[in-house]
Amino acid sequence: MLPGMDGIELLANLRRESNVYVIMLTARSEETDKIIGLSVGADDYLTKPFSPRELIARIKAALRRIQNVNNPSFDTSLLRFSRIHIDISERRVWVDERLIDLTAVEFDLLVALAQHHGMVLSREQLLEKTWGYDYFGDTRVVDVHIGHVRQKLGDACFIETVRGVGYRFEDK
Repeated sequence: MLPGMDGIELLANLRRESNVYVIMLTARSEETDKIIGLSVGADDYLTKPFSPRELIARIKAALRRIQNVNNPSFDTSLLRFSRIHIDISERRVWVDERLIDLTAVEFDLLVALAQHHGMVLSREQLLEKTWGYDYFGDTRVVDVHIGHVRQKLGDACFIETVRGVGYRFEDK
């Protein structure tokens, strides 16, 4: 329903030259339209009216898939650093061979930071990764839980505060 050519034709032309991820956002909601769009090469299909939060969730899911495909050597179930080992599938953390007892939120925060080793993550990013994008509340809740994680990790603290920005995981 685009001027000059329809979305299916545009997608077919795009697929001849690019493998870019495509989410079709359209008013065409019939099952046959969806099947055609996906068979021509769309990676996802969303019909109008749509929720902006759903669109954001679909984009984030696409980015996660793309990130995992682009980094196949990265074992997503086990994060190993010099003094800390995080087993994501078993939800266990060891510091210097000592098992650390973390709550679910504390574990998720630590994993979010460790998966982005060396990068600064804002409170908002950590809230999104730990509580979800629809969390509504004070961002300072992150500070409280980071404090608990630091306390439990003891002198082997791996989480640095970047004033005015957020937190960074550093393997020391």
